[in-house]
Amino acid sequence: MIKFISKSVFLVASLFITSLYSNSFSTVANYGASEIDPPAIKTGADNYEKYLPLLKDKKIGIVTNQTGILSNKTHLVDFLLEKKIAVQTIFAPEHGFRGTADAGEHVVDGKDPKTGLSIISLYGDNKKPKPAQLNGIDIMIFDLQDVGARFYTYISSLHYVMEACAENNLPLIILDRPNPNGSIVDGPLLEKEFASFVGMHPIPLLHGMTIGEYAQMVNGQKWLKNGVQCKLTVIPCLNYNRNMAYSLLVKPSPNLPNDQSINLYASLCLFEGTNVSMGRGTEKQFQIYGSPFLTKTNFSFTPKPNFGAKDPLYNGKECFGEDLTSYPKLQQLELKWLLKAYQNTTDKSKFFNAFFTKLAGTKKLQQQIESGVSEKEIRASWKKDLQAFQIMRKPYLLY
Repeated sequence: MIKFISKSVFLVASLFITSLYSNSFSTVANYGASEIDPPAIKTGADNYEKYLPLLKDKKIGIVTNQTGILSNKTHLVDFLLEKKIAVQTIFAPEHGFRGTADAGEHVVDGKDPKTGLSIISLYGDNKKPKPAQLNGIDIMIFDLQDVGARFYTYISSLHYVMEACAENNLPLIILDRPNPNGSIVDGPLLEKEFASFVGMHPIPLLHGMTIGEYAQMVNGQKWLKNGVQCKLTVIPCLNYNRNMAYSLLVKPSPNLPNDQSINLYASLCLFEGTNVSMGRGTEKQFQIYGSPFLTKTNFSFTPKPNFGAKDPLYNGKECFGEDLTSYPKLQQLELKWLLKAYQNTTDKSKFFNAFFTKLAGTKKLQQQIESGVSEKEIRASWKKDLQAFQIMRKPYLLY
């Protein structure tokens, strides 16, 4: 009996000690995990200790929009004014200073109702700041959230701002931001004869660079008019590398409402050069695609005017296609939906329009699709150019 009790006591004690040890290990493990959690990413705007001293007693022009915010969602313009920085003028890209204009919509100059500052549009006829618009400015700041696609026009605005700064002997400070598609380098390179505002430089559709890195490449490769170079300072992000996931605090433009749309954007935006809708006029912009001319499926949508699409393609007409809202995150430019839509459209002669070549940056992609070239062969045709681009961009990378 005594032997039995002693064994029982020993068993209970063992279980108690094991429980204590287990709880202790769990606590230590959790504590250790929290201790080694990586610090939060800081954008260039949040890295203000680096740039505020450069702005002291200077008159400032700033290229920005609704994406130019700090981590606490204070807008950069408001932050600079609070710090007694003499902001003179706001320059706004496509979609305007508040980011509310439709894609391609003419944006007029105006005044910011909150600060009373003049806003000059850099979209439409006035893509490049004029000397008179830069008069009285000592330093320009550029703070826009890019999404890593060649045809996203904020990098085209960057080109013209850099060129204007170089020609007018103005220093330019870029407050860098992570590229949400930062690890992806893919797609055909733009050919010089197809350069436009939706593609200005010989880079792939997905370039895998931050906007600060991209600016350094534009400068270093002398892509500005007459090979001029601007006095460039990049304020880097902190605690960031290009393989890290990054979720944006605000929409970069009206039709990119979430992380999924930003990831799918480059692949689905090629549909802009076809008779297929990519969901403008719905709540799933750049997460679905379809048209009245595709094979009927279980999934359909009917575009209607909404924020960011006042008159969407196929307004009020039922479109058949695919819902990609739950599609796994892409790590490449995806062609299969474009190829599938071309194969299933009722009249292939009406599938492409003239804009497709501008978006693709080459005539070859349309020719390959129309000729029935496989996706594997299309990708293989990009390989040499992509390898050369990777080598060319390497000196300009910060992360």
